[in-house]
Amino acid sequence: MKTLRQVKAGDTVKVVRLHGEGAVKRRIMDMGITRGVEVSVRKTAPLGDPVEITVRGYELSIRKADADMIEVE
Repeated sequence: MKTLRQVKAGDTVKVVRLHGEGAVKRRIMDMGITRGVEVSVRKTAPLGDPVEITVRGYELSIRKADADMIEVE
C-alpha cells in the first residue's frame, strides 16, 4: 500500500482509497480528495509537514497524518 505521504515532489498519482473514519475522512473528502481523482505533489516542507498538493485545479497543504490516510497508485 502506497500513501500520498510517500509520493515524491513532482509526481502525479491517482487516489485509490481513503482510510480513516468520521470527521477526518469527511474533511479530506470535502477538500476534493476522493477516489479516482488525480493528485499532484508540488512540494514537501523541509521536515515533511505539511505536503503541498494540487487537486482539481487548486492547491492545498495537508498534514502528514492526513496524507497517510490517502492510498494512491
